[in-house]
Amino acid sequence: MAEANLRRRTFEAGDSRRAPMPIEIARGEGANVEIGLNAAIVAVIDNEPVVLAVRDEAETSTSLEGLPFGPFSPVDHRTLEGGLRSWVAHQTGLELGYTEQLYSFGDRGRHAEQGDAAPHVVSIGYLALTHPSNAANVSGSTWRSWYQYFPWEDWRKGRPALLASLIEPRLKEWAERPHRNANPAHPLQRADRVHICFGLDGAAWDEEKVLERFELLYEAGLVEEAHRDGRDAALAWGTSPRLGTPMRFDHRRILATAMSRVRAKIKYRPVIFELMPPEFTLFELQKTVEAILGPHLHKQNFRRLVESAGLVEPTGDVKSQTGGRPAKLFRFRREVLLERPAPGVRVKPGRA
Repeated sequence: MAEANLRRRTFEAGDSRRAPMPIEIARGEGANVEIGLNAAIVAVIDNEPVVLAVRDEAETSTSLEGLPFGPFSPVDHRTLEGGLRSWVAHQTGLELGYTEQLYSFGDRGRHAEQGDAAPHVVSIGYLALTHPSNAANVSGSTWRSWYQYFPWEDWRKGRPALLASLIEPRLKEWAERPHRNANPAHPLQRADRVHICFGLDGAAWDEEKVLERFELLYEAGLVEEAHRDGRDAALAWGTSPRLGTPMRFDHRRILATAMSRVRAKIKYRPVIFELMPPEFTLFELQKTVEAILGPHLHKQNFRRLVESAGLVEPTGDVKSQTGGRPAKLFRFRREVLLERPAPGVRVKPGRA
């Protein structure tokens, strides 16, 4: 079923209120376009980065989960973000705080089925951050570790074994296959892209390239979404191991974009504090940063970096339930926003 129909059915299931009329732009027969809104809502719970996932009530227990979504209605929604907040509140009961627009996703064939006559969906993706005190107030949805969808991105215990055992050999094999087109669309050779994105042969692993890695795995036919979309590279493998949990439509691609954005942004903007309670220990802050970025950070280096950057200030209180000596409590020092243009946590995971 196309996303346009599923979105309408998701809203109507168990709800007698009128579903908002989506905007459709006609450009000839069979060329209707619907504007959809998707939210990658991220929190860190018990040192684990999680994203809010929903499942259509009308679907079976085996159906895929996805991100909260809904169509934009120019009648019911004054702005795109207003429409997103309305859909999220309806589907999950969560009132969004920090939110920013990511990207527009409109690739043909990423979720259309053979003979599908429903409008083509252009999805506008958003990143939303919330802290644990809000994370419990959800309904009709589930918090999932984002590493469930991207297990190769979790470097907190070192380089994931999945990379060497499954991903790298198959990517190298795919890179050596002849191109179907004489002039590939990408300016770099496949082997070069594999090396750059996955840090092979001494190249550095860039934790911000989440989307590039997922796109490469999709192009190589190594993720379930490529099989579902009938991509030639996926069909050429015959059988392929399951690399992470798939999501409905192109929602895993949207989530990859959100992960790339937040991993980059915490280095130059203080968005990490959107995921923290008002008061926290430096150890709790470090674990939250590690959860988002993936790799483990050196404790003393991290503390010196945070304190010297003037990002936090002591509250004067301590937290006694730490398993050891009482730990000082800190809070975000908001004055830093006026002092310099890029007050982020400038960590360098590969060198910490």
